[in-house]
Amino acid sequence: MNNKPNIVYFVADQMRNDSLHHMGCDASITPNLDSLLNDGVSFENAYCQNPVCVPSRCSFMTGLYPHTTGHRTMHYLQDDNEPNFLRTMKQNGYEVIWVGRNDIIPGNKSQSDYCDVYFDGVHDEDTKDTVRDKALHGDYQMPTDYTSEGFYSHYIGEISKEAARKPGSDWRCVERALKYLEERKSDKPFFLYLTISYPHPPYACEEPWYSSIDRNIIGSRRPSALTLDKPSMLKGIAKNQNLSSWLDQYYKEVVGTYLAMVSRFDYQFGMLKEKLMDLKVYDETSIFVFADHGDYTGDYDIVEKVQNCFEDPITNIPLIIKPAKQFECLPRKTKALAELIDLTQTVCDMTGIETEYVQFGSSLLHVLAGDDEHKDAVFCEGGRIHGETWAMERGHGPESWYWPRLHEQGKEGPEHTKATMIRMGDLKYVKRLYEKDELYDLNKDPQELNNIIDNLDYKEVLFELKERMLTFYQETADIVPNRRDLR
Repeated sequence: MNNKPNIVYFVADQMRNDSLHHMGCDASITPNLDSLLNDGVSFENAYCQNPVCVPSRCSFMTGLYPHTTGHRTMHYLQDDNEPNFLRTMKQNGYEVIWVGRNDIIPGNKSQSDYCDVYFDGVHDEDTKDTVRDKALHGDYQMPTDYTSEGFYSHYIGEISKEAARKPGSDWRCVERALKYLEERKSDKPFFLYLTISYPHPPYACEEPWYSSIDRNIIGSRRPSALTLDKPSMLKGIAKNQNLSSWLDQYYKEVVGTYLAMVSRFDYQFGMLKEKLMDLKVYDETSIFVFADHGDYTGDYDIVEKVQNCFEDPITNIPLIIKPAKQFECLPRKTKALAELIDLTQTVCDMTGIETEYVQFGSSLLHVLAGDDEHKDAVFCEGGRIHGETWAMERGHGPESWYWPRLHEQGKEGPEHTKATMIRMGDLKYVKRLYEKDELYDLNKDPQELNNIIDNLDYKEVLFELKERMLTFYQETADIVPNRRDLR
């Protein structure tokens, strides 16, 4: 195992690609992530496979698409017999350390099959058995009057340093990961899965990051979904959140606070990088920095996320890979289309490990080496069919910040129903099961404001997109279990 690289997944929750300085956000302060371009590759066109936490994580931690195993809801996590790459790595000789958020296996299940040590950010000691994933975003004082303007903004603003370091905080997770690296005695290579909460709403951050962002250079938000040819889910959330006039005044403050959260994430990554260098294992470690999905942050007059819409703010996520020194790498930004499910096969190729199941990712090693062509198409999917009431995620009244979205999820119209996105080149097509499809030309319309699904000039290319999506579903609809049962 001596020649096998260490692996680090440093994972953000709800970070959009265009929140990084080197991706063109002038107001963003991300020097540590930007510096990875000196010895790594940053992907401009990387996409998650579902725009909310649990389905996305169940996907990138297996190399399987959400539809393959039916992960379409926040309340359906992995079964005991489902593939899981953490378990695969542990069974193949890696010391697996899981720090931070769960959102993969049920909260009443043990992590012992998946890792050697689990630290949730709440308990003072490492544990392999926790009753629930309690790595929350802090016990902040929330507004109580849901009739007030701006209530559903998820905005808090500045918080104290004490609030930022409460049990469940990112600080406790990052500091525990650094302590592990400092004290580890195993001769095995390690797989550190460090998955923290920022910049997930509520939008809140402490100094010095909170005031570090220059609000004056933040651009304008995308127009309201209520004024555009957008799906019923997006329009319903925009109507329920009712933030249009509030955002006229506070939009740049919301984005400024969000970017401050991103900057703190960058700082914490810098702590990790420095520790790896101090311990002289940086060159032997392949680092993957990415997010499970993005965030609207006021675009289309919406904050937070949604399960079955696919605009770039919530699907185009950061992905930066710094490979161990033994792998060829041409440092740069690349326009190659990539998906989070590609991570599994990439690590397999780096380590010589094979998954015990068929998975659908494609190794990114050739892109790291200099190739700017990877996939001809990338996909993202979400929603449910009529009758799947258990996927509605009910239980939030109007006093909950999540009510505007969950209220739409509880309807049996077209709002919460299945949809699939494909991007090929600069064209993005969304197939919707029960309402109007969408088509965007990202070259002419990068903000996805003009749905050109009815434009006859795109008739032939639309047919190609549909054919490619059909092939995608036929290839990935299921996997045959790797066993032979008595009959």
